[in-house]
Amino acid sequence: MADSDQTGSNPPQPPTPPTPPTPPPPPARPQDGLADGGPKPVPANEDEALEIGRQHFPEIGSPGGPSGLFVHEFDAGYLVHASWPAPEDPTAPPAEPGGSNVAISKENGDITFLPNFPPAEAVELYHRFYRPSDS
Repeated sequence: MADSDQTGSNPPQPPTPPTPPTPPPPPARPQDGLADGGPKPVPANEDEALEIGRQHFPEIGSPGGPSGLFVHEFDAGYLVHASWPAPEDPTAPPAEPGGSNVAISKENGDITFLPNFPPAEAVELYHRFYRPSDS
């Protein structure tokens, strides 16, 4: 009996490919709150702001790291900024240009990265562009 003589038969189908596993969620970013999804820490003073800000800079004194971290309190938050060791050749361009300041909101702990401007200019920029998160 030929295949065409059979009624109600279907030709074999290829196997169904396995369903790919669901990827894990992305890791929490510091500005999203704690890794366990808890609330973001809101600093109550300059020391607490420094501890939060420290997470966003290389270790003090490490190769290429800052020589110190400083906190500037302003009406809406705390600005954490770094000092860097003097370059060996002050006339040479910086090896790693750029950098940033970290502003931490007193209201909800939001972290905002600002250009490495002097504190007064960085705070002014923060006031112009910061929009609170929904959390």
